[in-house]
Amino acid sequence: MARHSKWSKVKTFKGAIDAKRGKMFSKLAREVMVAARLGGGDPETNARLRMVLLRCRAASMPGENVERAIKKGTGDTSGVTFEDLTYEIFAPHGVALLVELTTDNRNRTAAEIRSLVTKAGGNIAGAGSVARLFHRKGQIIVATGAAEEDELMGVALDAGAEDYKVEPEGFEVITDPARFEAVHKAVESRGIVCAAAQVTALPTLTVPVSGAAAEVVSGLIEAIEDHDDVKELWHNAEFAD
Repeated sequence: MARHSKWSKVKTFKGAIDAKRGKMFSKLAREVMVAARLGGGDPETNARLRMVLLRCRAASMPGENVERAIKKGTGDTSGVTFEDLTYEIFAPHGVALLVELTTDNRNRTAAEIRSLVTKAGGNIAGAGSVARLFHRKGQIIVATGAAEEDELMGVALDAGAEDYKVEPEGFEVITDPARFEAVHKAVESRGIVCAAAQVTALPTLTVPVSGAAAEVVSGLIEAIEDHDDVKELWHNAEFAD
């Protein structure tokens, strides 16, 4: 079941079963290809590619898969045009979904996403209706045992982090999106391994769901996340254990 917890998402991202790992690698390869096609194959000059490569590393995606996707993206680019889309969705039971996609066929993607949402009893929201319920932040997650609390906090805050949280599973560093790369580089320069690191969308408030409602909402989230064109999905549901 999809959870709001960042730790559950990290565990899912890091420990997917083989079938889901294959799907994940396929989606990441597509993102690498698109990023390379739009901005070139050098991550030093392509911020979008740098961000995707962080996710590839967190997912333990083989290097040869990454290199192949970069070469494909920087090869013959004629005949295919990709565009980025954002869908704002009100799922059943008051849950908000913010979805980012990259597609080469806007009409096909729109029809497929709308079908998934409608079948679940949700609806596509107007621009800004859902986005206002989230704020963009850099997020760095470090598992317990990967760093000493005082060292990580000092490095992160000195590099410009906004917030630092300690939880049973580990540590969370929050940054302004513009400071994310500087903070991330500072953390990694100390040999600290990050469980996850990305610019994300954090909900300003969460909506508790449980029982049958949780099953419906979770089913919709998983169906949308499984769509080939979907890059990221953020939600504000807080699922009861």
